[in-house]
Amino acid sequence: MKRALSVFGLAFDRLSMYLPIILTGLLALGTYWLVRNAPDLIKPSVPKAVTHEPDFFMRDFTVRSFLPDGSLHSEISGREGRHYPDTDTMEVDGVRVRTVSPQGLVTRAIADRGLSNADASEIQLFGNAVVVRDEGKTTDGKPAPRLEFRGDFLHVFSNDEKVRSHLPVTLMRGRDRFTADSLDYDHLSGIANLRGRVRGQIQPPAPPGARRP
Repeated sequence: MKRALSVFGLAFDRLSMYLPIILTGLLALGTYWLVRNAPDLIKPSVPKAVTHEPDFFMRDFTVRSFLPDGSLHSEISGREGRHYPDTDTMEVDGVRVRTVSPQGLVTRAIADRGLSNADASEIQLFGNAVVVRDEGKTTDGKPAPRLEFRGDFLHVFSNDEKVRSHLPVTLMRGRDRFTADSLDYDHLSGIANLRGRVRGQIQPPAPPGARRP
């Protein structure tokens, strides 16, 4: 009996010596099994490269924007509009634009195609472009005659009240008519810079009470 107990004690002592190794091996095997059978983690989505492709279309539409006081700031209509998210711009076929300045002067524009930024403060007009500024008053209260711009390209800055073009344009100011290879017009200063081959026809002032053409 004593001999059996002695053998059992010796075996237990040896087992105690290897027990930490055995437990470590079992833990490693358990960890490996958990890793192999655990569900895959959700991989972070890779953002798609932004391309110049429209994300939505509009047909026979009108979009209006308003100032904080509720008054109309701009109105854009067209046959078809396409929004490009990479530049946050709207391209419009058969575009028609109407903007109202803080002084209440109305500007109207039409073209075969237009490209507007998000708040319509900058509009590019392509093909048979016409911009008309109604008769009114300047910021200092002086009379402002009717203005009309024509060309294959006109760049309108509605907030700054400017019209620019690097292509030939025709400017009609009241009854006067000018043509040039390029234009930079600033309504706030009342200055129109005409460059290149500039030609002008200045009409005499209309007599009082005469009907305007």
